Amino acid sequence: MNSRKQKRAALYQQLRSATNSTSVTTTSIVVDATRYIEELKEKVQKLNQDIATIQSSHEQSSSLPMQVTVETLERGFLINVYSEKNCPGLLVSILEAFERLGLEVLDARVSCSNNFRLEAVSENEGQADSIDAQVVKQAVVQAIRNWSESS
Repeated sequence: MNSRKQKRAALYQQLRSATNSTSVTTTSIVVDATRYIEELKEKVQKLNQDIATIQSSHEQSSSLPMQVTVETLERGFLINVYSEKNCPGLLVSILEAFERLGLEVLDARVSCSNNFRLEAVSENEGQADSIDAQVVKQAVVQAIRNWSESS
């Protein structure tokens, strides 16, 4: 009989510890545990909604998979954009984004036949420290989004 009480007491202590309950009575500990379980259910529900949102946005963006990389050079950037699909009009959108940033294209290689590939070396026009590679990448990605929404 005594070991049964000890086991029950140990169980309530574990429950109290797991739920961060400060209650002393067994009823209060169970009530706290019930609240804790409800909070966990809400968190799981919110996480599942977040996952569904991320998956749907990923599915939308994966309909036109693009790879964009931007590397910082001594006086500019090396920009690479690649898509497995041909993207008519995308080059114009990207070049307009460069223009808005004040980037001058010094050298470029473009392929628009079976896929889309752009490798461009650009230089800042008098704005040497005002933009970084992340800003350039965001501008290119936004140009791609704008192009895909208008296509």
